[in-house]
Amino acid sequence: MAASDAKCKGVECTNPAGTLQCPTCLKLGIKNSYFCSQDCFKRSWSDHKQVHKTASEQAQSLLRTLKDLHKPTPYPSDPATGTYDPFPNYPYTGALRPVYPLSPYRPVPDHIRRPDYAEDGIPRSEAIFSRASKIQILDEKGIEAMRLVCRLGREILDIAAAAVRPGITTDEIDEIVHKATIERNSYPSPLRYNHFPKSLCTSVNEVICHGIPDQRKLEDGDIVNIDISVYHGGYHADLNETYYVGEKAKADPDTVRVVETSRECLDKAIEIVKPGMLFREPGNVIEKHAKSRNCSVVKTYCGHGTNTLFHCAPNVPHYAKNKAVGVAKPGMCFTIEPMINLGTWRDKTWPDNWTSTTADGMKSAQFEHLLLVTEDGCDILTARKPDSPGGPVPMPEVASTSTEANGVNGSEKK
Repeated sequence: MAASDAKCKGVECTNPAGTLQCPTCLKLGIKNSYFCSQDCFKRSWSDHKQVHKTASEQAQSLLRTLKDLHKPTPYPSDPATGTYDPFPNYPYTGALRPVYPLSPYRPVPDHIRRPDYAEDGIPRSEAIFSRASKIQILDEKGIEAMRLVCRLGREILDIAAAAVRPGITTDEIDEIVHKATIERNSYPSPLRYNHFPKSLCTSVNEVICHGIPDQRKLEDGDIVNIDISVYHGGYHADLNETYYVGEKAKADPDTVRVVETSRECLDKAIEIVKPGMLFREPGNVIEKHAKSRNCSVVKTYCGHGTNTLFHCAPNVPHYAKNKAVGVAKPGMCFTIEPMINLGTWRDKTWPDNWTSTTADGMKSAQFEHLLLVTEDGCDILTARKPDSPGGPVPMPEVASTSTEANGVNGSEKK
């Protein structure tokens, strides 16, 4: 029987769920597929049936992923520890290598409220609402729920950042984040989202985003982006920062340049957020500043709406002259999260189907805040606290402008 607070799965239906379940969903093992009435089910059928196709495809993908990520390998890179590179024949773009095996899925206590993808990895609510393309306007209750979950997200990110040091593995950071999230009666949003195997993303050096925590130890001179997402009270928070690992990183001018440029790009974009802002405008601000620092802007990934859904409308691109649609209005929540590279803006994805790296192996940095549009501007729901670890360091002298970084022969969107 449907949970008392469950919503009908009908397209754009806001009614409570009844006891009517989709029979095909039952056969496929898709849970909580309840509708308020037979008429609502019929009206939603053309959209809802796509869930069945997606579930079958994702189930096969999940099986392949689980087998590949945790199976033994005939290519041990370190016989003493049993760790290995799972993709020994892959042409990596930089020096970074994954260090497997991954640790098992970390358990989440039964009493913690879960998003709809927590069991089988399929975010069905996002698939349904993405077709409607409506941007949610939060009421006061929703706004307060977002403020709470974002405060929790900031606490967890600061705990993770405090652990960053040479010698710690990104898997150990994942364990710290998972524990801190559970202690706050919350669910780590990345866990099992489209089958992602960990509780956060850790993106090191040339990794742009979506790095999977593993057994590699952070080294003095690295940078690491820690991307935290939390689900609490039916709402998600999403935020990230890039941190210097050891003093060598802070002493390298190019490393500082890319990290601080990314930080500044986010700050400058936030300055223009207010009612009436077109969602295509932040990209103009971000790319102009990135070019002034001889850096490039990743075009494959963008900011997004976050509320009861992890990812939803609007899309907020970070590059100039984009064609994003929509206007900011009070009550909207969305992220801005520019990914800034030292070299080319182009990216390449590892065979794990998640880890996105720069195509030339040069470093990338990212910062992300979740914003609430107010009547006269915006609130940074994930704002740093006075004692938050990390923070800016002095910017080195700007180097000469490069062709690729300024977008020549590279202006098309992927």
